Amino acid sequence: GGRIHTSTATVAVLPEVEETEVEINPADLKIETFRASGAGGQYVNTTETAVRITHIPTGIVVQCQDERSQFQNKQKALKILRAKLKQFYEEQKLKELTEERKKQVGHGERSEKIRTYNFPQNRVTDHRINLTLHKLDQIMEGKLDELIEALQQHEQQQKLKELEETLK
Repeated sequence: GGRIHTSTATVAVLPEVEETEVEINPADLKIETFRASGAGGQYVNTTETAVRITHIPTGIVVQCQDERSQFQNKQKALKILRAKLKQFYEEQKLKELTEERKKQVGHGERSEKIRTYNFPQNRVTDHRINLTLHKLDQIMEGKLDELIEALQQHEQQQKLKELEETLK
């Protein structure tokens, strides 16, 4: 029974998505009024009761002319815009989470090793930064400072390299 067993685990850490009400900055809105067409009699034809709201950052446009007053149409249009923006942002968030998950998980192949824990030799190797520590017991107890600092230092060096590339 003293054979070595190799196991591979794939882990993705993603943020919890909370239900949020969409905040709309009035400065991001272009609100236009115009005369409604269709039913509603003379009042609708002579007064600008219809409302068109454009959310400038996303380009989402909502138009409402169902109600008899401009105020009611504006309220209804804002309500519809808020729903559309919520959907838009949720889809964006989902896309970001999917990309983040792909980045973290990769393909789950053994060639994509991140870290090796070798218990018989009390050794941990982080393959991304070529760091080997002979203190697996301490790491398993949660003493991760040395590992985290090395990873942070590596990340800073990568960001500096990227910055240098963009400045060339």
